[in-house]
Formats: sequence, structure tokens, C-alpha cells
Amino acid sequence: MRNIKTHVSLALVGAFLAACGGGTPEASSPVNTAPPVSASGEAISRKTSDLYKDALEELYAHDRANDWSSGNCRSVARAFDKANAEQGGKLSEAVFNAGLALQRCGENAEAMQRFNEALALNPKAHYARVQVALDNYKKTGAIDLVITELDRAVKDAQFQNVAALTQLATFQMQRGGENVTGECKSDRECAKKNLQRALAIDDGYMPALNQLALYYYGEAKTKGSAKKAAPAGKGASAAPAAAASTAKKANAQTLELAALVCQQALAKNPRYAPILNTTGLIQVELGQINGAVQSFDAASSLDPKFFEAHMNLGAVNLSFRGFKRAEAAYRKAAALQPQSYEAHLGLALAVRGSIDDVNFDQSVATVQSELDECKRIDAARPDAYYNEGILWQEYKAKSGGKDSIPSLRKAQAIFNDFAAKAAGKSEYADAVKRAKERSEDIDGIVAFFEMDANPPAPAAAPEAAPETPAAPAAEPASAPTSATENPSSTESPAAPGNAN
Repeated sequence: MRNIKTHVSLALVGAFLAACGGGTPEASSPVNTAPPVSASGEAISRKTSDLYKDALEELYAHDRANDWSSGNCRSVARAFDKANAEQGGKLSEAVFNAGLALQRCGENAEAMQRFNEALALNPKAHYARVQVALDNYKKTGAIDLVITELDRAVKDAQFQNVAALTQLATFQMQRGGENVTGECKSDRECAKKNLQRALAIDDGYMPALNQLALYYYGEAKTKGSAKKAAPAGKGASAAPAAAASTAKKANAQTLELAALVCQQALAKNPRYAPILNTTGLIQVELGQINGAVQSFDAASSLDPKFFEAHMNLGAVNLSFRGFKRAEAAYRKAAALQPQSYEAHLGLALAVRGSIDDVNFDQSVATVQSELDECKRIDAARPDAYYNEGILWQEYKAKSGGKDSIPSLRKAQAIFNDFAAKAAGKSEYADAVKRAKERSEDIDGIVAFFEMDANPPAPAAAPEAAPETPAAPAAEPASAPTSATENPSSTESPAAPGNAN
């Protein structure tokens, strides 16, 4: 059997804080700490101001204690509502913070109503605009629109809203466009500027530090994978090696810069899970696998709802055959996001890797169930089919001999399905080649089993020649008198292979 890769690999993932990033308190939406201003321009009464400050302190207290509950959230929201009512229902900051309190407990639909209400009261309510923009992105995936809205929020805040600057940079990094109109030549250039602006205001803002580390990590990955074209003419043969050496050096330097940002961030807050996840990504690229395992493990332990950290812990353990730990991580990831194709695929691979004679039947059934779930989530995606083919070929056909032929043919049909679904997709080119090789192997194995089960019939004995009449008897010969007269009678048979 060929020593070939036996699965379509899973990639590590960074924490996209704009849309996820786990449940850490630091990643929660920031409070609007600006002094309240009436939407109608009226002066804020002393009583309104006191009510607002009391509600704000109550919100801060629960953030510090991290003891949010449904009762606490609604209590804080009512406190802000009371301040807003005292001002005649025109206090957008109070309406926003009431929504924020509800959001802390996952009351997102009601929170969004408050955010939209705040924005209606004051179109320049930039904190509310950020939340509305993020909610619209989650619903539509329209990245150009969310960047436009976040850019407006940043400008309405006169570049003083640190969270808005960080969110805008995050989406600009994700889009990665070129020839961007305005002050930047590219989205990534704009992202770097916005992160620097955010950190100039608050050098301890962890989401901004994390995104800056991810920015350098992305730059290193881009430089590391860039293809250098060799110049034509004299000396061309030496150019590729020199270019590769320069690219490798730049890649390492940029990774070290990313690692330095992580170190500085962890010195400020060693319990911020996203920066630990990013540290793990960088350690993988630097070949520090043990360190990466520790970083991903710490991130997922600090924030049990951190999907990306669980996925990365699973992937890095899978890379060195740590199947049991990979299985545990992927199970947690799949529980957090049941519709994640990658989580179910990773779980299938981890369970398959630990199949033995004791758990064989149960584990094979689990792998099949997880691959079926992948196909239910996205029937057009090829990955599950390739791995299902392996399951049939290497495990369900384990019996060997003629009885395994139906399972082998099933595997072959699945490999053919995979090749059809992956046709024309360059990222699957190597896997398609391997699937075809496996299919050819199956033809050979089946042919061998069929031949062994149905051996050819032995050749018929040749027809005897007709007897010839016996010759007349001659004068009887005298019997041998001694062994020397008939040496062959006492000759030992030749040992096999020693005959001359």
C-alpha cells in the first residue's frame, strides 16, 4: 500500500473578533462612557445625570465581577431606562447602554431594538452604529457595507472610538482589497493605520493588540507563500535561491514581530484568550508545536466558548497523531457550533485515528456518522467523500478475501464521487490524484481476491499413447550379484537444489 496522505487537511483558524472571538469579558461590546447629551439639545438635569451615573456604575460592577445573569442584565437595563425616562426619552447613550446590558446576557434581539432606537435618536451615536453594522453583517455577510458603516462610525467619533477602529481594521484585513480609495493603497495598509490609531489612544486595548499580532502573522504568511519569478538572462539560475532566502528571512522576521506583539499583550493581560490563540498560530509557523499546544489549551480553558481555540487545539494534536486529545477538542467545537463542517470532519479524523480492535465497531460507526453529518451540512463539498472512501477501503473492508470485495467496490464508488465533486478545484488536485491511485489499487486487490477464490482448473492429463506389441523375450539376464554391479540401487537421492 502506498504511503500517502490519508485525509484532506484541516487549517488552523484565527479569532475573528468582529463576528466571534469567544465569551471573554474583555471581548464584550464597550460601554458608552461619554457624558449623556439630550437628542433635542436640552440641558441634562442633575437627577438624570445621577441616575445615569448610578446605572453605569452598576454595569461596571457586573463586568468586573463577571456575574451577569438574566436578572442582573434586566436590572441594569431598567436603571438606564429610568435615566432616559427622566430626560423625556431622548437620551441615546442611556438607550444604548440598556441594550448593552441586555446583550451581556444574550438577549440579542431586544438589545438590537435598543441599539436601533439609540441610532434613531442620534444618527451620530457611533457606539450604536457599530453594533447595528455588526448585526447586519452577521445576517447578510455584506463586507463592503459593514466597512462603510464602521468607517462612518469612526469618523462620527472623530477617530476616538477605539472599538470601532479595531473592528474596522479587522474587516479591512478580512477583505484584503487593493487600490482602495482614500488615504490607503490597500485594505491592509488602512487596517494597520487604524490599529495604530486605536493603540495610540489605549495601548492596553487587548482586541487591538490581538489584531495587530494577526496583521503581522498574515503578512508573514503572505511573504512566505509569495512566488518569486526568476529573471531571464545571465545569472538566472542563482536568482531563485537568493529570492527564496530573502523571502524566508522576511517571513521569519515578520513572525518574530508578531510574536513580540503577543508577548507585550500577554504582559498586560495574560488571561485574554484570543491573544493566546494567536500566539499558538504563530508558534505553529515557527515550528514550536509543544508551545502551540499549550497556548491553544490555555485559550480554550480560559474561554470554554472559544470555538477557534478548540478547533486549533484539535488540529495541532491531529498533526502529530494525538488522536484522543484531538477528539476531545473537536467534540467541544462541534457542541459550540453544530453546523460547522470543519468541526465534524475533524472529529471524524480524530476518531478514525484511534480505531483499534477493542473499539472497532463503535468507532467506525462514529466516523461514518460524523462524515454523514458533514455531507448533510454541505453535500457539494468534496472532503467528506474522500475520507469516507478511506473508511470503507481500510476499515469496513478489513475482513479481507472475497468477502471484502463489496466494501472495496463501495470505496471505489465513493472515491469516484469525490473526484467528480472536486473536478476543476485546484486545492483538491493532489487529493484527486491520490483517490485515483486508490481506485486503481482496489481494482488490483479485487482481481487478486477473485483469482484466489476461483483458481483455474488443473490441466487434463495427456492422452496415453497406444500400446505397441511386446517384443519376443530374449535370453533371461542374470540377476545382479552385488551392489557394485548395479550402483544405482544404493544411490542416495539428491538433496533439493543440489543436483548438478
